[in-house]
Amino acid sequence: MNAHDSERISGLLEADGMERVETDDEADVVVLNTCCIRENADNKLYGTLGHLRKWKAAKEGRRIVIGGCLSQKDKDVVAQKAPWVDVVMGTHNVHRTTELLNHSIEHGPITEILDEAVLDDYTLFPSALPVRRETTYNAWVTIQIGCDNSCAYCIVPAVRGREISRPFADVIGEVAQLASTGVTEVTLLGQNVNSYGRDITLAERQAGSDARVQPLFADLLRAAGDVEGIRRVRYVSPHPKDMRVDVLEAMANTPAVCEHLHYPLQSGSDRVLSLMHRGYTAQRYMERLADARRLIPDLSVTTDIIVGFPGETEADFQCTLEIAAEAMFDNTFEYIFSPREGTQAADMTEHFIDPAIVSDRFDRLKIVVEHSALIKHEARIGRIEEVVVQGPSRRNPNVYSGRTRQYKLVHFSSDVALRPGTYTTVEISKAAPHFLTGFLVEVLQMATHKIRIPVVSV
Repeated sequence: MNAHDSERISGLLEADGMERVETDDEADVVVLNTCCIRENADNKLYGTLGHLRKWKAAKEGRRIVIGGCLSQKDKDVVAQKAPWVDVVMGTHNVHRTTELLNHSIEHGPITEILDEAVLDDYTLFPSALPVRRETTYNAWVTIQIGCDNSCAYCIVPAVRGREISRPFADVIGEVAQLASTGVTEVTLLGQNVNSYGRDITLAERQAGSDARVQPLFADLLRAAGDVEGIRRVRYVSPHPKDMRVDVLEAMANTPAVCEHLHYPLQSGSDRVLSLMHRGYTAQRYMERLADARRLIPDLSVTTDIIVGFPGETEADFQCTLEIAAEAMFDNTFEYIFSPREGTQAADMTEHFIDPAIVSDRFDRLKIVVEHSALIKHEARIGRIEEVVVQGPSRRNPNVYSGRTRQYKLVHFSSDVALRPGTYTTVEISKAAPHFLTGFLVEVLQMATHKIRIPVVSV
């Protein structure tokens, strides 16, 4: 979400006449778009701001802009800790970036955090804003903002607000527009994508419609996958408590939807899942995972697991190890619990776990999940995989990196130059826990997106 917001901020600044530069020394404006999911983001921000204080003082007219979730959470705290910052804006102020920057130039530092009550469709889903994408063959598409869940460890509902679905036609319209520019892969973004549309159908029901209240995500997947020119559709992230068979069937029956499911487990202990307010049990999680693998051939499954949640016992952790081993995930993102002020878990201080114990558990989990990942990858040796090119290696121009439909990273050799966005087939020859290695077999489709050419006025 924040990365996509950063693309819009960059697009607005470029549309206002600015040019992107590679180093701080060249810049007149530095924008930090923040996250607050984990505590290290806070520490990194304030450490960076200390460096930027000297940067700003070294040249007249330099400006610092802070945006994103940490600004939304801390509001006036950022300006108090770092009064040399010129603009502090929240998660719903992206469309105001240049206005706020210009205001700071004329009138001095400004903090603006929009309250959810004053938001309209334009500020919620500013699809008309210019975007400066890091890549041109794939794109993120926001389908939903906010979250109605109450996970004990998560700060997202506090900084992103209540769950609001973007209008169906608006989403598909953006996908079609992207396809017309040569984008071939889209990733649908939301905090809980598989509840997408529930608020829309509820509003229709309250307005007198006979339609039943239901999520629309399966329909959205099918519609996005049917857009001409789109070869791949991905999405992040679903919530296990809301995963329905109709979504899995849409994945199975829509050729463009990739065979990859990011399915956050968080813990294998029912007791810890209850403390987290996750709304499902380990058994229910595994039953739906079995449904997914039964319905979707060659499905890749990745997950998130939190280690050291307050009160987690060794027995609880053993449950997590057992579920992780049984699930045989293709890749796992392991996180050490990070208390976030404003969440229920942050107040469970009497149940915080000794960092040495947490570190030991983290290392033990890593062994289990990397073993599973390696087994999964070794099973792909000798296979021919469809790979979209991300770019060449910095060290060897004849080696390229790309992603399979299962979102597996592949490094492969090629004697021909390949633009990012080119679709190829690659034979897999080696495997590691986090990537595959192979060699080019065939070019399926050359990159179709337009190449950005800088325009310089003379």
